[in-house]
Amino acid sequence: MLVDTHCHLDDERYFDDIEQVLENAKQKGVEKFIIPGADPKTLQRAVELAETYDSVYFSVGVHPYDARNYDRSYLEQFVKHPKCVAVGECGLDYFRLPESQDEIEEEKKLQKEIFLDQILWAKEIQKPLIVHIRESSADCLALLDEHAGEKGGVLHCYNADESLLKLANKNFYYGIGGVLTFKNAKKLINVYPKIPQDKLLIETDAPYLTPHPHRGERNEPSYTTFVADKMSELSSLSTREIEKLSTQNAERLFSFKCVGL
Repeated sequence: MLVDTHCHLDDERYFDDIEQVLENAKQKGVEKFIIPGADPKTLQRAVELAETYDSVYFSVGVHPYDARNYDRSYLEQFVKHPKCVAVGECGLDYFRLPESQDEIEEEKKLQKEIFLDQILWAKEIQKPLIVHIRESSADCLALLDEHAGEKGGVLHCYNADESLLKLANKNFYYGIGGVLTFKNAKKLINVYPKIPQDKLLIETDAPYLTPHPHRGERNEPSYTTFVADKMSELSSLSTREIEKLSTQNAERLFSFKCVGL
C-alpha cells in the first residue's frame, strides 16, 4: 500500500475525472492522499474532496508565491476540521525574485515573515508542517531549526541539500517524488541513501513533476509506484518494503491509520 503525501487534487486539471484518478490510484495500492493547502482560492475544493472521499485529507497554508494573500483568520476556520492533518504548503521560494535589490530584499522579508507565522501556528496547534524549499535552504533551515515544534513536518520535494538532513533530528521527514526518476537527478540520487529510512515519505506533487516514463503527461497519484520502484533500486529494500516503510512513516507523522497495515 502507499500514501501520496502531496498531491494537488484540488487543481482544475482533475475537475473532469477525479473519480477515475482516485480509482487508478486505488488499483495501484494507494490508500490515502493529502492535498496541501497552497492557494486559499482552492482550499474549499480540497475540503469538499476530503468530505466526499474517506481516503482524502488536506492541510491548510499558503505557498510562498502567494504570501501576499496570507490571512490566518481565514485559514483558522478549516484547521480544526477532522480531515486537516497539517499546516502548509508553506516555506520559502527564491527561484523567481524581482529584479531590483530592494525588491528582492522586500520579497524575502515578506516570505520569511509569513513562513515564520505558519511555523509558529503549527507549533501552537500541534500539527506537522508541509514545507516548500526552493533555492532557500539556508534561510529555511535557520527558521525551522529555531522555531519548529515537536511535531516537525515534511520537506516537500526534498531538494537534496545535505544541510537539511540535520532536521531529521527535529522530527522532519523527506518527501521523495518523481524527481528521483529523472536522468538529471544525480544530486538527489547521491544523497538519497543518507536519508534515515524512518524519515522517508512518498509523494507525487501531482499534477506536476511527473516521473519517468510518463514525463510530459499530467501526473497523478497512481504514479507513486514509479517512485517506490526507484527508491527500492537505490536501497537494499524491496519495493514492498519501501511501500510499507513509507506508509508507516506517513501514519506516524500525520496521525492517521492505514487499514492494510
